[in-house]
Amino acid sequence: MTLRTAVIGVGSMGRNHARVYWELSEANLVGISDLNPETAQAIAQRYSTQAYTDYRQLLDEQQPDAVTLAVPTVQHLEVALAVIDRGIDLLIEKPIAFTVAEGEQIIAAARNAGVKLCIGHIERFNPAVIALKKHIAQGDLGRVFQIDAHRQGPFPARINDVGVVTDLAVHDLDIMRYISQSKMVRVYAETERHIHSEHEDLLTALVRMSDGIVGTLAINWLTPTKIRELLVTGERGLFRVNLLTQDLFFYENAVANGLEWENLRMLRGVREGQMTRFVIAKKEPLRAEQEAFLGAVKGEIPVSVTGEDGLRALELAQALITSGLEHRVLSV
Repeated sequence: MTLRTAVIGVGSMGRNHARVYWELSEANLVGISDLNPETAQAIAQRYSTQAYTDYRQLLDEQQPDAVTLAVPTVQHLEVALAVIDRGIDLLIEKPIAFTVAEGEQIIAAARNAGVKLCIGHIERFNPAVIALKKHIAQGDLGRVFQIDAHRQGPFPARINDVGVVTDLAVHDLDIMRYISQSKMVRVYAETERHIHSEHEDLLTALVRMSDGIVGTLAINWLTPTKIRELLVTGERGLFRVNLLTQDLFFYENAVANGLEWENLRMLRGVREGQMTRFVIAKKEPLRAEQEAFLGAVKGEIPVSVTGEDGLRALELAQALITSGLEHRVLSV
């Protein structure tokens, strides 16, 4: 079964959605839309499809089965409601919306219309993150103590409607919840604003999870090299993930090596042990994300990242922004 697909907004991320739809055998890219006519024409010509500057015209003329929405965050509500109103299944690039209230409106509209709604938290489809979650779930780390996220790099000129928390930290907030299967209950943030933009450019945050895990986030648009790293520390050692290269490493705590779980109720020490680099079958996360979305549209699998998942990540991100502005701890 081949699905008619379309992309609304073909900036830096949207054009990649168009490319992957064009590459997938189960998708027929019937159109793309962008407010910039030159961009729309260039991307449409590259992927042999129709160009539009009015997304409503695209939806009405091409009648796609599935749409990716990759417009600026402030436009998510308006465009999402137009897609949902036409009964078309929808993948929204993260974050789900500009505000929590708008996200709730999108979720309610999709539910009432019977439309499948997926949120593009792409790191969930990173093979190294999937492998990490499996190792944690089967107890290879024992009790998890701490999760540290580092997401740093240069300022992206494409972003002007949100700050680094809403644009980047939502990834790591979602990953922390995903790999730990635990809820966040408390957050504190320090932010710095007005360096590059009107919004925060730097975040250092501390989060507490319901099972006692402590999380830290170091996020910024100030670092002249791109860093995407996740560290998970537990009784048996440390997992380190390079999200860019999809590499997963395990640094063993030699003291805990070979001990039965009963003996690990009280950790008696930490000592450097062996390092293992896991073999990961690498795959483009965006391709995996779109394959999952189209599988959900066909009814073959459940939606992988629900509207509620996206909403919780946005709620946590906005709590961090508030904490940074008001210099106080927030219960979430």
